[in-house]
Parts: sequence; C-alpha cells; structure tokens
Amino acid sequence: MKNPPPIERLVASLKRLPGIGEKSATRLAFFLLSAQETMVTELAESILRVKREIVLCERCFDLTEVSPCSTCSSDRRDPALVCVVEEPADRAAIERSGSFTGVYHVLGGALSPIDGVGPDELHMAELEARVRAGGIREVVLATNPNAEGDATAAYLAERLRPLGVGLSRIAYGMPMGGDLEYADHVTVGRSIQNRRVVE
Repeated sequence: MKNPPPIERLVASLKRLPGIGEKSATRLAFFLLSAQETMVTELAESILRVKREIVLCERCFDLTEVSPCSTCSSDRRDPALVCVVEEPADRAAIERSGSFTGVYHVLGGALSPIDGVGPDELHMAELEARVRAGGIREVVLATNPNAEGDATAAYLAERLRPLGVGLSRIAYGMPMGGDLEYADHVTVGRSIQNRRVVE
C-alpha cells in the first residue's frame, strides 16, 4: 500500500537532497511526521532563513551573512595569499585544518564540459581580475584531487601564469578522487602546508 500523497510529496522532496535515497528519505519523512511540531517548525524556519539571509561575498564568493565576509575583511589574514577552492564546504575544510592564514576565492564548482560547466559558469574571470589588480603574491590551487579538479587547476594555472603571480597546488596528502569537504583536518592541513609550485 502506498503512503498518503502528502508523505509521498515529502519523500520526493527529501530525495532531491545529496546522499539521500528512497529509504533515507522515507525514514526522515516518518521521523518528521512523528516529531514535535515545534521541532518541525524550527527546521522549516531555519531552511527559509538560510535562503533569505545568506549571500555570496563580493570578493571571494564564499557564503556569508555580510559582504565582504569576515575572512576578506579581517586584518589578521594575508590578502596576498589566495587559496582557490571549488565550493564553500572546501573552504570550511581548510579552515578546520588551522593551517592557512590567507584569503579565499570560491569558484562555485569545477570545469566539467560533460555537465555543461565551463569557465563562464565559474568565478574564474573574477579571480583573474583580482590577480590583475595586483597585491597577490601567491595563488594556491586547492581544487579537489580528481579529474575535474586537476583540469580546473591546470586551466587556471595557464590563465594566471602570464600575470606573474606565484602558483602552487595542494599536495597529494589528499586521496585521489577525494573531496576536501570529507577529509579529516590533519590531512587537509598537510595538503596545504606541503603545497607545491605549479610548473
């Protein structure tokens, strides 16, 4: 017997979330159905608030409440050292490692022609403009160590090298095919500390 339509709609919505399949979505739906209304209301309001209150930083394109973000506007960060990451979750992973004192540039993904993601769909032109404006000593290419991340790093290196900025790539303390977001902070920290110059 099928679930009532409201439950089926909720399951269908939950299945759109990354990593949530049919079983997990059904389990979450029944959990929410049996939870106290205050908890469900709080969850719904939190989701709506995050959509309304979070914006992209005008400099680095990270998620923030206020633009420019606290990292970009901090006088404790080295603005001449820019770490390029694919997603905000990757920036958060590097921050958890405690090994990076510069600022960031979030691309919003990686090059993936098969998925229709080219340079124009990412914040690559803005990165190039930041470097052209001067004051940047080194760009750390911290894209994920997989095919798309390597292609993105190679493309950026080709675009930025003529501008005379130092280029480095995170070391392969990260597992091939892995995502920064899911790596432990020690591994991420070593990858940043042992970055290598991009030839």
